[in-house]
Amino acid sequence: MATRVRPAAILLTPNAERRVADLMAKAPADAIGVKLSTPRRGCSGLAYSVDYVTTTNAMDERIETPGGTFFVDGGSILYLIGSTMDWVEDDFTAGFVFANPNAKGACGCGESFTV
Repeated sequence: MATRVRPAAILLTPNAERRVADLMAKAPADAIGVKLSTPRRGCSGLAYSVDYVTTTNAMDERIETPGGTFFVDGGSILYLIGSTMDWVEDDFTAGFVFANPNAKGACGCGESFTV
């Protein structure tokens, strides 16, 4: 019986994958990947945070991308399932943008969300 591959909890667009590759190319020597988490902060309660990670955590979701390993914090998975993460740049800003079907609202500045 063949095992079925479970889809990733979050989809990274090609732009997001390229950004992960850029980050890993400039990463500190001890970094093993980039990690997305949703710490409690901001006026709506949860925020998106992307940081380098230096150790593995068995509870984290691991997504292999062409440019490096992308981790999703195990405690944040329920808030992120089905989300798409993109990297957007224009003349004035650059950053990760999230389409999160679990978010019920966001603050006016877009820095935090609620589920």
